[in-house]
Amino acid sequence: MSVKHALSRGLELGRSVLQGGLLKAGGRVAAKLRAERLRAEPALRTAQPRALLPARYRYYRTSLRGLAAQLQSAGLFRRFVGGAPRNRAVFLAFGLGLGLVEQRLDEERLGAKACQEIQAVFQKKKFHSSLKPFTFGYKLEDYVIGNQIGKGSNAAVYEAAPQFASSKESERPSPLVPVEEDKDEHESRRVRSLTCCSLRNFPLAIKMLWNFGAGSSSEAILRSMSQELVPADPVALKQEKEQITLDGSFGVLPKRVSAHPNVIRVYRAFTADVPLLPGAREEYPDVLPARLNPDGLGNNRTLFLVMKNYPYTLRQYLQTCTPARRQACLMVLQLLEGVDHLCRQGVAHRDLKSDNVLLEFHSADGCPRLVIADFGCCLSQSDSSLQLPFSSMWVSRGGNASLMAPEVATAIPGHGAVIDYSKADAWAVGAIAYEILGQQNPFYGAVGLQSAKYQEQQLPALPSGAPADVQLVVQLLLRTDPSKRPSARVAANMLHLSLWGQKALANQDSAGLRKLLDWLLCQSAVVLLRGCGGPGGTGVEAELQRSFLCNLDLEDLLTAVGFLLYGRQQRQACILSAEIH
Repeated sequence: MSVKHALSRGLELGRSVLQGGLLKAGGRVAAKLRAERLRAEPALRTAQPRALLPARYRYYRTSLRGLAAQLQSAGLFRRFVGGAPRNRAVFLAFGLGLGLVEQRLDEERLGAKACQEIQAVFQKKKFHSSLKPFTFGYKLEDYVIGNQIGKGSNAAVYEAAPQFASSKESERPSPLVPVEEDKDEHESRRVRSLTCCSLRNFPLAIKMLWNFGAGSSSEAILRSMSQELVPADPVALKQEKEQITLDGSFGVLPKRVSAHPNVIRVYRAFTADVPLLPGAREEYPDVLPARLNPDGLGNNRTLFLVMKNYPYTLRQYLQTCTPARRQACLMVLQLLEGVDHLCRQGVAHRDLKSDNVLLEFHSADGCPRLVIADFGCCLSQSDSSLQLPFSSMWVSRGGNASLMAPEVATAIPGHGAVIDYSKADAWAVGAIAYEILGQQNPFYGAVGLQSAKYQEQQLPALPSGAPADVQLVVQLLLRTDPSKRPSARVAANMLHLSLWGQKALANQDSAGLRKLLDWLLCQSAVVLLRGCGGPGGTGVEAELQRSFLCNLDLEDLLTAVGFLLYGRQQRQACILSAEIH
């Protein structure tokens, strides 16, 4: 047998042994040690893992590097004391292979530590809204109510302003009195675009929920509509309302998510008597209480939510505008960042569509800012598993059947059955991306695809002008098998790398991980400098970069790199195939 063949056999033997469980055991030991070091005091960090391994794994009591050194030493020893060349080559090749594995593990440990340190720095930086904080507003009488700006299946939204917002008392409308409208404005109210002047006069929006069967007590209303409070600010409710009766027992409100630039923020929440607001008798007469409409079915009191006033929904914006390539990529990325933030805190939106995404233009870099709104159908869990027991057909799957992920639409109720929502909202982002990129949503309309039955090859091609990496992300997000679909975090990382990390992706070789870490350090320095008063520190791109670094994880980042490189290889193969034919 030749030495070359013996070396290859040795490497194969080493690989088979490692895959057989020894490397897994070593990995478990390394993970155990890392966890112990994080919990232990400095004086206890010298503990050795000798008790964690059986005697037959004696070489692994130290490390893979120790085993590699011993095998290499054994190979050299046999060279001088005798022994078959084949056996010497096997020992030497196995030792060299383990040495390379340990070197790779060392690099990944250093990379994971660097990512944790970067993440810790940026997690301390809180998101601050551009809206000035206020300490009032727990009563409906604290606001001036303007015109209706939106209406859905369970609520109406009106523009609003604080009582003292107007600089001139004589020009300020009276509270709860409809603003006078002429007939032309009344006809176009549903599709009206708010002007800058209107936004200055009415910087807030009040959402009035429709109350059919929740009763008229504050406790019953808050219990029935508690999902709407998931994005609520910590001071949204009065302190005495922080604890309410839930499901027949005295408890606390459902878990609420922390502030994020791409998730709506509810600044105030309170119950009040339903008033007669502009357009009520024409737009929603059946949900009014009997005191306002004798034929109405609504209760006297309901829940009101106070939020920032956004001029457009995403659907309204896309009906008149087509974003440029970079803007479209940033808009999809914002949705993924918002979905990832919700998933990390145990919330699945379950009704994600372009009507439930709001948009504004106040960014320093000219890109629209998107926020996810309307949490009436959301699933909020304290354990963050996002798995809903599906014991019977009466369990709600969520809203918007057209954009219901395949694993949700095809779920069958039964004993022990669950619906996993961990990647359902990310799938919906993939469908909405078609609209952002200038095409019709493939799951809408009479001839649209059905999420429960479609095949991936049935998806229409995206516009050729769309960035290739964005097309790849959309293609991956719309995979029917959730196990093959990237999470929102991985998909967001892919777009971050595509936008700002092209140098880190170029010429991936044995030094690829070091290049990636160098890029992360440079990116962190740039974002920190912007936050200290540098240019572009308040734009959408700066917010996205901070969000990326705040949620940095090496495993998710390497997964994103793998997806991008695979996609680029596939594109190159297609180009070569087309040139050949």
